[in-house]
Formats: sequence, structure tokens, C-alpha cells
Amino acid sequence: MESHRTSKTRRPLPLALQAAGGTLAACLLLAAAPAMAETVVSGQSDTILRIGRNSEKKLEVPAYEYLRLGILSNDSYGGTLSANFGGWGRVNLDDRSNRDRKSYESDLQYGYISYQAAKNNIVATAGRQFVTEGVASDRLDGIYLRSDIAAGFAASAFAGNPVISEPNYQGGDVIFGGRVSHSMYKYYTVGVSALRSSGETKNNREELGGDFWFHPAKELDVTGRSTFNALTNNWMEHAYAVSLVPNDMFRVSADVSKINYKDYFAGQTTSVFNFSLPGRGIDPNEELTAVGGVVALNPTKELSVSVDMKHYDYKVAQPANYYGAKLAYAKPESYSAGASIHRMDGKQNKLRYTEYRIYTAKEFHNADVSLDLIDVHYDSAVNGVRDAFTATVGGGYKFNEALRLGADIDYSKNPDYDNEVRALVKLTYAFDMKYAGEGRAK
Repeated sequence: MESHRTSKTRRPLPLALQAAGGTLAACLLLAAAPAMAETVVSGQSDTILRIGRNSEKKLEVPAYEYLRLGILSNDSYGGTLSANFGGWGRVNLDDRSNRDRKSYESDLQYGYISYQAAKNNIVATAGRQFVTEGVASDRLDGIYLRSDIAAGFAASAFAGNPVISEPNYQGGDVIFGGRVSHSMYKYYTVGVSALRSSGETKNNREELGGDFWFHPAKELDVTGRSTFNALTNNWMEHAYAVSLVPNDMFRVSADVSKINYKDYFAGQTTSVFNFSLPGRGIDPNEELTAVGGVVALNPTKELSVSVDMKHYDYKVAQPANYYGAKLAYAKPESYSAGASIHRMDGKQNKLRYTEYRIYTAKEFHNADVSLDLIDVHYDSAVNGVRDAFTATVGGGYKFNEALRLGADIDYSKNPDYDNEVRALVKLTYAFDMKYAGEGRAK
């Protein structure tokens, strides 16, 4: 198994394997611990086969295995001890002329042990994990601690080695940070947070931020966050939103955000956000301010109608407006259908189009089928294509509560691909078992 991490010296036995082995060992120990009041063992396996052709018309047949395992036990003090593991592997079964692709790849997505106490929201986690605390939204190999303090104050901290999806990109050797917050749980939470990622010679990221949630009335929620890049000495992002839900039939929400690309992507760790690469066509000096809103009405439990709009104001590129309406009907475990129409009004040809979508799905006892059609009609042809069309037909059969087989085929034609056909087959097996304190399955 290959681990994607940032250490400048890559080890023969990746840390992912060590973490996976440690987590599985912990799972076994937890499962065998008779002193725990109750133990729940759960897991899910998703085996996926994709079939299609790439932009060079070469056949691609990758097979994936996604595996999740978890063991959760309650102790006699009301606390909860858990061990969790998630990873994936891929084998390419396609044309051997695709020599630029690896025949096998894998990654440990997470593997950690966590303890949550019955009081004071105390949480302690160790291993590969995803941390979201204020300015931090990062995967790391390390530790995470959180606890309420007193008088409404709480604090959290984390430290470890950043996990990067692309080994050639530097994400620093060490990442650490934390958040301090104050809450009145029914009315508000405000927090300040900080993060630093450092390498041998310099810091990759230094970010400071503030966030809040206000709930002055049960129908009203206001949230927001701002993040400052201390290395570029400028704001990375502001994002604020408000939602009003006076009753079950009516909902209105609005949001405003601003992103400075140069500061926001300064600590990027993936080629996706490397604007200097050929063909990206994105100016790093770009700044985006977006303002939008949604008004939704539910005349019945099954029916919903909504209208939405978003105004994109770019500093370098031209502004654009995206607006439209949706109609949806859903009867749980029986039938669902919907339709939408949206208009994009921009200055560039590729940003002047009308988008139509209709979909439907039906369940028949243990089987289900679905159809989804999307058409994007450009005002002027883009790369010779006036209508970008996508059609997806899917279906599945549930053998029992644990085992399901599904498949779908999609056809698409757009300015980048001509008549592309792709297929997917997915076999899902899920299980969970409960053990009493003496270790017997219920």
C-alpha cells in the first residue's frame, strides 16, 4: 500500500501501512475486550468496476475496492472508545498501452483510535484523521484533542504530519494549530483559530481566522468565517450566510463570499490549483465576490419548488449571473422525479447557456431504476458543439439488507468529448454486529 504524504524522505514501509496495522490491531483488541459494556462492529465494502475510454480513445477498466471498518465500545463511565479504518485500492485491468498509468494504487484514507468522554465534550484521537477546526480542514497523521473548559469556553488542538494526495507537492513536515471558542449553546458560538505548517527551511502555511454561529430565534441562523493568510499578509476568504425557516413549508437563505485567489491558494498542495501550469487559464490575481440566495416552498411533504440565483463578480474575468428554478417530487421508498432550468449569463461564449434537467427514479420491491437527462444549450457553439448532453441510466438489486448490486451507463457529448460512453458496476456489502459485555453477539 502506498501512502501519500509529504516527508521529504519517503520510507520503504509507508506510515499508512503502520497506521492501518495499528488500527486493525486496536479493532481486534476492542472486539475482544470483555470489560466493555457493549461493542458494535460495523463495516462496508464497495467494489467498483468502471469501463470507458480516455481523451486518447484508450480503453480504461479500473477496478476499485473501498473498505471501511469501525469498532465502537462504551465503557462503564459512559465514555466511548472507537477504532476506525478506511482505505481504497485500485487495479487497472485495461489496455497495457496505457503505460503512463500505474497498474496498482492504494491509499489509507483514515485510521485512528478515538475516545470521547461522557462529560465536557472531551475527545482524544490519534492516527490518520481529518481535522476540521476553524481555519483547519486538513488530513494528518497525528493527534487531536478537544475539551470544554469553563464558563462556556472550549479549546481544541492538533499536531502531526500533513497528508498530501500528490507526493510531488510540499505540504510541510509538521502541521499544528488549534481553536478557542465561547458558546451559549442555544444562541451562539464564536471562535478564533490558527494553523501553521512548516518544513525544514520555511513555513508553508500560516493562517488565522474567526468564525461564528448566531441563533437569535429558532427560525433564524447566521453563520460566517474569515481567514487571513499571515504569509501573504492578506485575507484569503470571507464567507457569510443566513437562513430563515419560519415553518415547514417555507425557507429562504442568502450568502455572500469573497476569495482572493493569490492568498487563498498560496499553500496549495495539489496541481489542480497550480495556475502556472499550461492550459489552466486562471489569473492568480483574480478576486471573486459571489452573492446568492434561494427561496423554497414545500406545499406538501412530497413536493418542493425553489428559485435560486447567484451573481459572480470577478476582478479580472467578466462577471456572470446564474439563476433558475427547480421542481421536485419525492415519495420515500417509492418514487421520485424532478426538473430544473437554469440560465448562465456571462460575457464569454462558454458562460452563456441555458441548462435543462429532468430525472426520475422508481423502486420495485428489491429493485430500483433511474434516469437522468441534462442538456446545456449554448447561445453560440463552443468547439463546434451547441448542445452538451448527458444521459444516465441506472439500476440496482438488493439481495438482502447487507448486499446490493448496482450499475449505470452514461452517455455524454460536450465541447471537450465527442460521444463518450462510460459504465459502472458496484457491489456493496455492509454489516454491523453488536456484542454484549460478556462478548456474545446479539
